[in-house]
Amino acid sequence: MTTSLVLGTTLAGGAVPTIAAARAELPDFADPAASLRNIVRMQGDLEERDTPWWFTGVMFAVRGEGETPRPLMRFEGMEIYWFRHVSDGFILGGNTVTFFRDFDSNEFLQELRNPWTGKIETVKPAVQGGNLGFHYGSDGIWPVRLSGEPLGTPDKKPLRLQWHAIGEHVWLQQQTVYPPGMPAMHGQRQTLFASRADFVNPKISALPATFASTVFMGWPKWMDMRDQPGHVVWHASGAKLRSIADLPAEYRERALREYPERLTARPA
Repeated sequence: MTTSLVLGTTLAGGAVPTIAAARAELPDFADPAASLRNIVRMQGDLEERDTPWWFTGVMFAVRGEGETPRPLMRFEGMEIYWFRHVSDGFILGGNTVTFFRDFDSNEFLQELRNPWTGKIETVKPAVQGGNLGFHYGSDGIWPVRLSGEPLGTPDKKPLRLQWHAIGEHVWLQQQTVYPPGMPAMHGQRQTLFASRADFVNPKISALPATFASTVFMGWPKWMDMRDQPGHVVWHASGAKLRSIADLPAEYRERALREYPERLTARPA
């Protein structure tokens, strides 16, 4: 199922920023309610609608001591979010569709000769999303089922986030909170960026934003490297889009053909 998005009216709307607006005071980030409102604006939209992001990056193979990490392949993908309002905050659900590309030619990869095993492996897209998400509240962020049921015991405490600002720039650094039982070497650190003029404009429910992140994971299953030492590191960067119509044509056409149901995060 595909959807027509209306996010662009929010991103493009509002008054033209003035010098006074650009110099306006930022919210009190010691206030958990202010942090909650603004992380939702930064990551997604205070309105209940799809928020797509597009990203590119490189996956590095890290074998261990004595071997320099090497670029294994490029990747390109989309994450699409939906923040659903609940009585004590929001439930975030979403989908991710990532395709891999040859590091040198940048062509979509269908097969890859594993540099360590010598085998030619079928390269499978990385596709996530479904019944799991995150609860966002002034008392913290924790993984949940999309029904709202927590995964594990929530670590409830006033929401404190790492906000930074200088000049015309505002950014947020955060670490993904994963559910219990995740495999070893699984973690993500992310930075999201917005302009100060947009940030202090309360009329903007979905901030135009960019991001960069680093993800640590074990070997992809299709590489058949379970018994091999090492792991992979994904380095990605990208931008929030107004709609899926803004996705690059080659990526959008393949995603629509292979995973059309993943191009919306609207709750079922």
